[in-house]
Amino acid sequence: MALLDRSEDWGGRMAPGLDVFESLALEAYAGLPEAFRALCGEIRFFIADFPEDAVVEEMGLESPFDILGLFEGRALGESDVPGTGELPNRILLYRRPILDYWAEHEETLGTIVSHVLIHEIGHHFGLSDDDMESLEASVD
Repeated sequence: MALLDRSEDWGGRMAPGLDVFESLALEAYAGLPEAFRALCGEIRFFIADFPEDAVVEEMGLESPFDILGLFEGRALGESDVPGTGELPNRILLYRRPILDYWAEHEETLGTIVSHVLIHEIGHHFGLSDDDMESLEASVD
C-alpha cells in the first residue's frame, strides 16, 4: 500500500505537469541496469497529455484514457537496416491517462511512470503485451 504524504499542503498543488513526467521518466530510465539501457540504443522519450486522435482510432480505443504509453518504431529484432526516412524509435508517455490511473490505484506516480516506460521498452525489444504479462506473472 502506498504511503500518504502528509508533509505538504495539497490544497495549493496542481497536477504534475509534462516537465515532472519527463523527470520521472528520465529517473526511471537512469535506474535501469546500464547493460539494459545500452540495448535500447537511440530510443527517445516524449511526454504528451493524450495520444493523437489517429492513434486512438488506429488502435480502436474507446477513449484516449485507454492507453498510458506507446512505442513507435521498429522493434530490435525486425531489421538492422532502417528504411528511408524512418524516424528514430520513440516511447510516448501520456500524462492525463497516467494521472487518471494513478488516482484509481494505490501506487506512487513514479512507480506507474516507471512501469509504463519499462513496458514500452519491452515493445522496443519486440515483446508483445501477452509476453510481458507472462513475464510479470512469473516474477509475482
